[in-house]
Amino acid sequence: MTSTGIRLHAPAPGWSIAADVVVVGSGVAGLTAALRCEAAGLRTVVVTKARLDDGSTRWAQGGIAAALGEGDTPEQHLDDTLVAGVGLCDEEAVRILVTEGPDAVRRLIETGAHFDESSEGGLELAREGGHHRRRIAHAGGDATGAEVSRALVEAVHARGLRTIENALVLDLLTDDEGRTAGVTLHVMGEGQHDGVGAVHAPAVVLATGGMGQVFSATTNPSVSTGDGVALALRAGAEVSDLEFVQFHPTVLFLGADAEGQQPLVSEAVRGEGAHLIDADGVRFMVGQHELAELAPRDIVAKGIMRRMQEQDAEHMFLDARHFGADMWEHRFPTILAACRSHGIDPVTEPVPVAPAAHYASGGVRTDSRGRTTVPGLYACGEVACTGVHGANRLASNSLLEGLVYAERIVADITGNQAENALHARVPEPVPHPQKPAHPLLAPEARFAIQRIMTEGAGVLRSADSLARAAEQLQRLHTDARDALDENGKTAEPGVDTWEATNLLCVARVLVTAAARREETRGCHWREDHAERDDSAWRRHIVVRLNPDRTLAVHTTDTADFPPTRQHRPQEQ
Repeated sequence: MTSTGIRLHAPAPGWSIAADVVVVGSGVAGLTAALRCEAAGLRTVVVTKARLDDGSTRWAQGGIAAALGEGDTPEQHLDDTLVAGVGLCDEEAVRILVTEGPDAVRRLIETGAHFDESSEGGLELAREGGHHRRRIAHAGGDATGAEVSRALVEAVHARGLRTIENALVLDLLTDDEGRTAGVTLHVMGEGQHDGVGAVHAPAVVLATGGMGQVFSATTNPSVSTGDGVALALRAGAEVSDLEFVQFHPTVLFLGADAEGQQPLVSEAVRGEGAHLIDADGVRFMVGQHELAELAPRDIVAKGIMRRMQEQDAEHMFLDARHFGADMWEHRFPTILAACRSHGIDPVTEPVPVAPAAHYASGGVRTDSRGRTTVPGLYACGEVACTGVHGANRLASNSLLEGLVYAERIVADITGNQAENALHARVPEPVPHPQKPAHPLLAPEARFAIQRIMTEGAGVLRSADSLARAAEQLQRLHTDARDALDENGKTAEPGVDTWEATNLLCVARVLVTAAARREETRGCHWREDHAERDDSAWRRHIVVRLNPDRTLAVHTTDTADFPPTRQHRPQEQ
């Protein structure tokens, strides 16, 4: 038994449907998994928090990295990925990614995605930070995610997959043996069902995306509130490497007080020759790394932050005036429009940029088949930690990971179907608890969490800043718990309170892991431990949630992940 017994305070499900597989999320990972499950003859239900195309995938500007170009090889792609991951990538997981990736991209094209082509008729491949070759397939110049999302959503509609939109997933259901039995969810008034219901299924695929909304400024859409990681923790699953949050170096700077989703200026702009400069026009990345502006993202973000500190500046600049109007309009039309909508014309002036939260390299720990430590629960995409990204994701590996590992999950599920007669087994979930097991935070706590995390666990961290963040988060946690214990009252159940509660859950884990990792590695930057320490910290920090809502934390013995079926005793 792995379940904590903890569930969000919510009404008991008022309706239910049955399926073989429920996929939670509608980005590249979720829809790829759903389409492959449907093609294998499995009754598949897709649950998504907003509309099918409202997740993070459609915001991806850069593209999909794969060894598709002449002279490029999976081995070269592997080498670049391992370097970016700074010693914490799982090499087997990366090898799977780079060897299965090219064919996965070709299958995406067969599904209907159209990528930009060169004048010779082949894929037009771009280069981004950390890559030594042009291997980034892109669409619409800088609208790759939108094209991938369009193709997958159209395929879902064409094949008649059952979807439940505008539905926030709440908790995992398990049977009396601790195996997955489906999910509870709340439909927000515009779907087929209304209110809290359940989808009963022996396999659940989490593809809920990231948790960027835990910070004040992020490139993530408003729906990225860490719901999948929080659900997995309450279900007893292990999460790993949550301290490694990648801050994208070049996000359009809209002011020090700007909050919520910020416009991204894709790495592909630097890949095409844009320069990072300070207010005096000096290219400060030259000499800091052999690739200068095209160094891995953590190095570029640190370079920008250092220059900002040295000059007491709020931002740096990205200079691509030499592109000219024609290149901006044809290669980067989305970015050009975003800049101009905020009164900046990159054709004639440098673009103000600063780092902002972008991507969670860690997440729910899985094996090479996407299996978590909870039987029947799978994870893929940004919500998962497959070991591919290590301490810092290589640019444009995320869409590829979603494709490859979604397909591997489906292969495992269909294998289990043949072995265990999945169709014949309708799981019987443990009854819904009569009393609320988890207090809810008031909606305004979301902004408090974002402020705490930005100040204490942002790009620059230290023991002192993390201790203050941990204390403030604990106070929010304790106040909500005490209110429930004293008078049985908690905030009114609803999307805002569930999201705030999920954000607090993932924030506590992130801060705990960041405080424990006393080194600087990849996108985890400790001011008080400025050097990388392989002897002590070339290993992973794994966290579980205890039934009393405390965190059980342990560090792996090596850089290798232990098997997902292996459980350790809980530790305080």
